[in-house]
Amino acid sequence: MLVKDVMNAHPITVQADDSVSEAARRLRENKISGMPVLEGERLVGIVSESDLLKLLAVEEDEGSLWLPSPFEIFEVPFRDLVKWERMRSKAEDISTKKVREVMSRSLHEVSSDETVEEAAAIMTRHRINRLPVIDGGRLVGILTRGDIISGLGKGS
Repeated sequence: MLVKDVMNAHPITVQADDSVSEAARRLRENKISGMPVLEGERLVGIVSESDLLKLLAVEEDEGSLWLPSPFEIFEVPFRDLVKWERMRSKAEDISTKKVREVMSRSLHEVSSDETVEEAAAIMTRHRINRLPVIDGGRLVGILTRGDIISGLGKGS
């Protein structure tokens, strides 16, 4: 079975200069977990839900030591408030970020004439969930693990 037999020939994409909020909207509306990132027609990266979730990570103050004290009843809610404010501030900053700032630039790709077995081996080896399908230097589709499973179910 070949990649072209099971790939999605109409992948949802985003431009590198689009906002992160636009990328999140496309992922949500299309019920997908990642998509190719283009500059014009050229593939430059992949953006996934996990790339976007990393933006919300709030570092813990590992260096500060918290010891129980009589003021503990005030300290715990204050620490939570500070952490919440940091997260809120990060969420506001996210809207100004461009996809190019968060996308993965490490690309693995396949051609539509490669076998599904070859594509599955690439996905397994690199622990990735999707592969852009490139023919003649252009994005012609995307292959996901789900596409491969569906193809196996068809018995093609």
